[in-house]
Amino acid sequence: MTQLTPTPSYSLTLRLQLANQPGQLATVINAIASAGGNIGQISLIEQDRYQSVRELVVDTASLDHAERLTAAIKARPEVKLLSATDRTFAIHQGGKIQIHSTISLKEQSSLAMAYTPGVGRISRAIAEQPESVFDLTVKGNMVAIVSDGSAILGLGNLGPEAAMPVMEGKALLLKEFADVDAFPICLATQDTEELIKTVKYLEPVFGGINLEDISAPRCFEIEARLREELNIPVFHDDQHGTAIVTLAALLNALKVVEKPIESVKIVFNGAGAAGIAVAKLLRLAGAKTLWMCDSKGIISTQRAGLTPQKQEFAVDAQGSLADAVREADGPERKLGFPQGR
Repeated sequence: MTQLTPTPSYSLTLRLQLANQPGQLATVINAIASAGGNIGQISLIEQDRYQSVRELVVDTASLDHAERLTAAIKARPEVKLLSATDRTFAIHQGGKIQIHSTISLKEQSSLAMAYTPGVGRISRAIAEQPESVFDLTVKGNMVAIVSDGSAILGLGNLGPEAAMPVMEGKALLLKEFADVDAFPICLATQDTEELIKTVKYLEPVFGGINLEDISAPRCFEIEARLREELNIPVFHDDQHGTAIVTLAALLNALKVVEKPIESVKIVFNGAGAAGIAVAKLLRLAGAKTLWMCDSKGIISTQRAGLTPQKQEFAVDAQGSLADAVREADGPERKLGFPQGR
């Protein structure tokens, strides 16, 4: 059975009560290590002459591993497990984002300017110069993160409510790393026309649209139509974001092995939104030999029923992924770097 590596995705906060005696904490640490847990921060919560309460952050490898680890601690008579909290669920309690005011309303004069009657002047100014909405409202720094929950993180069609934590997370990333405000818009429809129509209705509020976790091939039409019909940028993360970082990584790898992108054979394991978009960008960058595989194997010109996106990359060959990777370019070195560098 594969031995999984402990990860923060399955980490716990353990609150333990121990006798205030030398060696008690060492006993707990040894028990956790024996159970395969990876200990992070250790905090002393309270302590008196007789006992101490500590919190330990412990990474585990899975839900089953977490249960086995807590069971191992409970089995030790000298340790009292007060609580075991799943840290991933804990940080999602109440959501990960909030809306905050950018101005104070402590004085009546501020209220009169921010809202009625002063705000009416701003509305008239925008009506006279519609482009000023980007400067006089949040629109200039606000992105809608739109999903229908049909293809969530490779987990499948889990619906719009289940998409919310992912879209909140994307909003958090945009704010923390780019200072761009964003808001999750998870739609209770998976009808292509309804989704396009709804996003078009949102255009007055947002300065950009970030499509996320929409299943293929619908995502291709949705992205193309919205780019054509909206006057604001439309970005599909599963296509464009993945393609950009993949091209960057490939170009750096090719520098190391001193191979031009035009000469290498590139094989794709997967032909969904990300795979197709990566293939398109690599081809624009000069790649000539692109072999794509889906769940049925090599996408072949001899296969019937291909979508237009897959037809674009069909090759005159048949077989499995294993057949496709034969003679594909590997990581052999040509610069004489020491092995292991």
